[in-house]
Amino acid sequence: MPMRRMVLEIGMGTDIRGTDYTKAAVRALRDALWHNSLTITHALGLHVDSMEVEVRIGVPKPEEVDQAAVLAVLPHGTGTVTVVEGGLEIPNEAGTGSTVMAHAAAIVRLDLPEQPA
Repeated sequence: MPMRRMVLEIGMGTDIRGTDYTKAAVRALRDALWHNSLTITHALGLHVDSMEVEVRIGVPKPEEVDQAAVLAVLPHGTGTVTVVEGGLEIPNEAGTGSTVMAHAAAIVRLDLPEQPA
């Protein structure tokens, strides 16, 4: 059975003072996930952990993100994390740090039977 895209959730997260890209990324994914309650698995008679979640994070410095920490946010299913250049970094006036904004997309897929043509 093919995996089919069922849900796209999007979110934004920040680290105001610490210039912590992982913290901003984790907050972005939580923002995407915590505003929803996915009941689609139950409606289809599937277990909630049957979801496959593709997480995409955009931050100015992708190499600074701990992907395992981001993946640990997922409450159900299995997932992958891809971090790309994006988001926003705003230096503070003192020149001692920045505010980091991360964007997250969580693409939820389920293994569903083929539909007759």
